Amino acid sequence: MAYGVLYDVDGTLVDTNYLHAVAWADAFAARGYRVAMSEIHQLIGQGSDRLVESVLGKSADDVVDAHADIYSARLHRLQVFDGAAELLRRTKKAGLSVVLATSASKHEADHITDAIDADDVIDHVATKDDADSSKPAPDIVEAALDGAGLSASHCIFVGDTVWDIEAAKRAGMDCVCVLTGGIAESVLRDAGAVATYPNVAALLDDFDASPLGKLARHAAG
Repeated sequence: MAYGVLYDVDGTLVDTNYLHAVAWADAFAARGYRVAMSEIHQLIGQGSDRLVESVLGKSADDVVDAHADIYSARLHRLQVFDGAAELLRRTKKAGLSVVLATSASKHEADHITDAIDADDVIDHVATKDDADSSKPAPDIVEAALDGAGLSASHCIFVGDTVWDIEAAKRAGMDCVCVLTGGIAESVLRDAGAVATYPNVAALLDDFDASPLGKLARHAAG
């Protein structure tokens, strides 16, 4: 059985959480809702449908569509975190499958993977288009596992929000978190993160001693 690491994308590999927060604030405002970005930020990582329902207490497809349009126009501003591509390559070199599991659309995911520039080591990408329900439901994580031919018991998830942790736990795997999504370490620890790092560069530096390194040693037998 193969072993692998599932990576969240927004806030983990690329610096987009705050772009999303601004885009959501603008989308709500465009539809007549005034919502503080501090409230929105705490919900980033949920799927678009769940985020809107969390804020408004109801679904609002027009807000979801507005966010998609506003955010897409700003995709050119995204920046890849230092060490992101190198971490994916280190993961692959360690004998682990590299899988991305993101709440982004396929269009957004394609743009992001182009920016990361590590397609040669990415084994599979699962997006919101592959799942019936968004994070914190485990559907995207499970779709990523199925698409890559992996078992949850042989994998670790790397994310940046409590929603990543919940989705990973519900799918049956541990979650390592980075702090670049803007969520406090104590919050992530309380939610169940098995390890936390300031960013992916720090995780890369500590790879051998991290849960990812431990998984690689299991994979090596």
